[in-house]
Amino acid sequence: MEYIDIYDKDKKLTDKTIARGGELSDGEYRLVVHICVFNSNNEMLIQKRQPFKKGWSGKWDVSVGGGVQAGESSVVAAQREVKEEIGVDVDLSNERPFACIIFTNGFDDYYLIEINENESFFITQPEEVEKVMWADKKTILSMIDDGSFIPYHKGFIEMLFDMRKKTGTIVGY
Repeated sequence: MEYIDIYDKDKKLTDKTIARGGELSDGEYRLVVHICVFNSNNEMLIQKRQPFKKGWSGKWDVSVGGGVQAGESSVVAAQREVKEEIGVDVDLSNERPFACIIFTNGFDDYYLIEINENESFFITQPEEVEKVMWADKKTILSMIDDGSFIPYHKGFIEMLFDMRKKTGTIVGY
């Protein structure tokens, strides 16, 4: 059985764990990671979730995502998820998340990386990923509109593309 660590509202580890999929009590939160893989053509690798996968079955999603297991850091979980879902070893040991999105029951750390390979380079995990493809921002936003992509806030997707090689505010305004 897989376990996850429980965090408090300030994203600090508590001394508690829970079985994956278990109910969190009020004031308890979990940590997940997403890794958005871009190429030099300003396209994001997107994955189509398997039709039998629980949650957003058959929908397109950002490159990689998953839960942080008990004892893992966000970075270690991100590296593991990239290897599991698309078959690539990445070293994120000197990286910090680009953003942390707060959701009802937890925190979601986003990492942005660049890999310049064609789709056949990636070895997908058949239990989770049906297929992958490169898509530009306009295509992903259109897929959100037509319901084939998980309904992320469109502004968030735009921010991922617009700020993938820079962080913070733009100097000179």
